[in-house]
Amino acid sequence: MSGHKTLSGNVLLARFSAIGDVAMTVPVVYSACACYPRLHFVLLTRASMTSIFACAPENLTVVGVDLKDPAYKGIGGMRRLAAEMRRRFNPAAFIDLHDVLRTRLLGLFMRLHGVPCSRIDKARGRRRALTRPRNKVMLPLPGSREAYARAFARAGLPLQERFEGLWSGRGKAPAEAFAAITAPKPEGTRWVGIAPFAAHAGKIYPPELMEQVVESLSQQPDVEIFLLGGGAEEARVLDDWAARYPRVRSLAGQRHGFAAELALFNHMDCMLTMDSANMHLASIAGAPTLSIWGATHPYCGFAGWRQNDSDMIQLPVPCRPCSVFGDKPCRGQNLQCMRAIRPDSIVARVLQKIQSPANI
Repeated sequence: MSGHKTLSGNVLLARFSAIGDVAMTVPVVYSACACYPRLHFVLLTRASMTSIFACAPENLTVVGVDLKDPAYKGIGGMRRLAAEMRRRFNPAAFIDLHDVLRTRLLGLFMRLHGVPCSRIDKARGRRRALTRPRNKVMLPLPGSREAYARAFARAGLPLQERFEGLWSGRGKAPAEAFAAITAPKPEGTRWVGIAPFAAHAGKIYPPELMEQVVESLSQQPDVEIFLLGGGAEEARVLDDWAARYPRVRSLAGQRHGFAAELALFNHMDCMLTMDSANMHLASIAGAPTLSIWGATHPYCGFAGWRQNDSDMIQLPVPCRPCSVFGDKPCRGQNLQCMRAIRPDSIVARVLQKIQSPANI
């Protein structure tokens, strides 16, 4: 693709799912907006995810698409969407940040009308080498954000990271942004968010062990705990914990939207998550974030934004990682990679995080 000096006008981007992957685009897309202020970037994503892009740069337009709409189904639907985007924005380039059939079709219809395209490289072969049962190649893969940035570079738009968090330069998120969830944090109180669930079992710290973490942290008189989750079963578990332990609140099943949750995360003294969407949302919101890793591994490229090795709680179990996304059955049938992590060690890490000078 031609260099950025020949680009002007609008650059179309696409990333439709999942929540964590869309959140991982934020540091890269916002950096692109800062690096190329004379270009206008248009990001296509699912309509339900547009509010992830809080405090968006002036030269970014986020377009939500309802992919359940019959108008956008199949090949014809992607042809229609591509035509709409050309009509509305006349893009000078298209960057595919997803690389699935849907976005490849968008790219095809863009190229057929003379729009140059680039897309991410998901390093699928190296992922297989990292997750196979024997003779693993235990080398870190490029992170998803790096893969996104390389797609921009292939489009002639090399990037420097210019993202410092959603509220960087603005202080803290305004308390009224999360007023529907809770009142402002009282002085002297530490807020700890715990998101103990994930999309797949291989990424979930056993709930009976996580309950011990919650119980122990609830004994800290200056700590208030917010439990996050979705779905009926998750809500049942978290509501039960909230009923039994002091200073613990369950937000499970409360649909306040990404904008309110991100603002709340910005005021957290620590977020404890799995390798999950909440890890990515918390990190871009500027919350000190600890994540627990089991069947998956940071080497697969999905660590939270600016998470250090010390922020990732994991054990050197030889079979790890057994899958990229945690969706494969545990080969040992016992998820030892998670069960061997002691609750008291997690509690110690949380307390260390909330007592660090940056949070006092």
